[in-house]
Amino acid sequence: MSETIGLINPGAMGASVGAAAAGTDHRVIWASSGRSDASRERADKAGLEDCVTLQRLIEQSDIILSICPPHAAEAVAGEIAAAGFSGTYLEGNAISPKRTRKIEQLILSSGGRFVDGGIIGGPAWRKESNTRLYLSGEQAIDIAACFSGSPLEAIVISNQIGAASALKMTFAAYTKGSTALLSAILAVAERSGVRAELERQWGDSFAEQTRNRVAANTAKAWRFAGEMREISATFTDAGIPGDFHEGAAEIFERLSQFKDRTGVPAIEEVLDALLDPSGSS
Repeated sequence: MSETIGLINPGAMGASVGAAAAGTDHRVIWASSGRSDASRERADKAGLEDCVTLQRLIEQSDIILSICPPHAAEAVAGEIAAAGFSGTYLEGNAISPKRTRKIEQLILSSGGRFVDGGIIGGPAWRKESNTRLYLSGEQAIDIAACFSGSPLEAIVISNQIGAASALKMTFAAYTKGSTALLSAILAVAERSGVRAELERQWGDSFAEQTRNRVAANTAKAWRFAGEMREISATFTDAGIPGDFHEGAAEIFERLSQFKDRTGVPAIEEVLDALLDPSGSS
């Protein structure tokens, strides 16, 4: 008999993960209480069953998948643990290995089992997205089995908690961190009056790719800020300075005003937001 999987937060990524599990004949449930209309729409699209309350989700789930913004990871785990959840809990958020191990202790204290996860790639609606869920921990194989044959490729990399989180952090340190760096470079060049000359030096192809990359990521900047701070903590815990990614977090925070924007803003508007975060210009 298929297990019941409880999904915490059917956001842009979480909904696709829930759909991937539902597509392998698992019952996937979520709790709509207090959630937005947008969350309901995503859950419907993913084919998730609404159990209304978090308490019902906890009571009915054999496995819980936590996929939420980094800042909420411990609060979610604490609530699950306080309810006495004794199933398998996937911590699938973009957080540091140290924080992951801290959350592990919360889940173990309630009698549950714990798996560390790191998602790399975009929403996993189609196989062609090449989205991967890296897993580590003694029960990682149990989570991987939930996605066998689905659009989401689940890969067990270690039996050590923290390994999957470390992979996620180091991968995003470059992919998202370099986007923040390019954003800052363009802003400084703009303020200095040399952006046209810089882009000429870069060449048309790279300059256009950079402008498009910076502008296209503004809608997700509000999520990236917290992730940058988790990466900073990961670096610091490893004995490497984390200052760069603290700066990257501030860059993305300045772009958080584009969260609900429809369409991609012009690069000039993006640079204005970076150079005048108060919006006073």
